[in-house]
Amino acid sequence: MASGILFQLSKAAAAEEFFELLGVKYDPKIVNVARLHILRRMGQYLAGEDLTAENDAEVAERCKAVLERAYADFVTSSPIDQRVFKVLKEAVAPQPKKGPFVQLKG
Repeated sequence: MASGILFQLSKAAAAEEFFELLGVKYDPKIVNVARLHILRRMGQYLAGEDLTAENDAEVAERCKAVLERAYADFVTSSPIDQRVFKVLKEAVAPQPKKGPFVQLKG
């Protein structure tokens, strides 16, 4: 199925192509700030979907709904608030307590 929506999405090189292929309206200002975050979140949501038994039109509709959901996450909050990437999660994670520093003289 070389012309299927999943194949087309796998060939997309820019976030805007995902929106265009799936027919999702978007604000370029939001996509410019959060493009990687939106696509990462879409991937997280798609990981929970089983698209194997669906026909291409149903897969396209499910993918569209997932992209709309991921995009909506960043319309109302920032990438910093959403923290989809490990580096952002670790930036607010509690740091392990370190024991007292003892300097050894040599």
